[in-house]
Amino acid sequence: MTHIKVKMNLAGAALTIAVCLLAVAGVREGWVYYLQVDQFLQSPDRQDQRVRLHGTVGEDNFVARSTELVASFDLLGETGKVRVDYHGVVPDLFKTGVDVVVEGQLDDAGVFQADTLMTKCASKYETAGGEAPHADPHGVETGS
Repeated sequence: MTHIKVKMNLAGAALTIAVCLLAVAGVREGWVYYLQVDQFLQSPDRQDQRVRLHGTVGEDNFVARSTELVASFDLLGETGKVRVDYHGVVPDLFKTGVDVVVEGQLDDAGVFQADTLMTKCASKYETAGGEAPHADPHGVETGS
């Protein structure tokens, strides 16, 4: 092999390794655990990591000011609860009693600081009879 081919092969190998390392770092950075509130409370090792929590918005201590882009509420599990402070766009369907998913991290004071808030509203996708719509084999929803 000529001197130029050796340099090109080494440069290609270095570039491939660099791209692979960046891809692995990006995947690790974007990875978050999805937990129910009770699972989160029972996992102290997860409480210092960025996670997604699923629970129901409690009525007590509920504050939502969409014009100020803030919400503060208790996220309820079956047996426990986590206090959540959220800063960002408050979804229209956000209210007490709704299932939500929040993403963020617990701070030193024990308050979950969320930067993502997503509402889950199954009733929006139910038919008039209260059943979830059925899909035909072609993926088209029907109300039957």
